[in-house]
Amino acid sequence: MRAVIQRVEQASVSVDGVVVGAIEEPGLLVYLGVTHGDGAAEVDWIARKVWGLRILREERSASDVGAPLLVVSQFTLYGDARRGRRPTWEAAAPGAVSEPAYHAVCDALVGLGARVERGVFGADMRVTSVNDGPFTVLLEREPTPPPNPPAR
Repeated sequence: MRAVIQRVEQASVSVDGVVVGAIEEPGLLVYLGVTHGDGAAEVDWIARKVWGLRILREERSASDVGAPLLVVSQFTLYGDARRGRRPTWEAAAPGAVSEPAYHAVCDALVGLGARVERGVFGADMRVTSVNDGPFTVLLEREPTPPPNPPAR
C-alpha cells in the first residue's frame, strides 16, 4: 500500500463539477494506492501512520490537533514508467481488491478519531488543493507475505 500525503491549507475533490469531499482548514490530502496482497495489516499500518505522522506545523500530527483528512484513491501510484513511454499498471490491485481496501483505510482513520472526507472510488475526479510548504511525504508498506506452509 502506498500513500502520498500532502500538508494542505485546504483541498477539495469534485466529480462531474460537484464537490464530493472538501477540507476548508489546514489538514492532510492523502492519495492512496493499493497493490496485490494488501490486506488488514497494511490497512491498519497506513491508517495509524497517516494519523500519527508529525508533518503539520510545529511538528504536530493530525491526531494531535484534530486536523481533517481528504483521502482520494489513486491507482496510478502503482504505475511503472521505467521502460518505454507508457506506464504499466500491473502492480495496481484491481477494483475488487482496491475499493474495499480504500474504504477500510478511511474507516480505520475514522475509528482512530479522524474527520475524513473522501473522493469517489473509480470516478474521474478533479482535485484542488493549496499546498502548505509544500510538504509531501511518501509512505509505503509492502504486503505481508503469506505464511510458509508447514514442512512435511
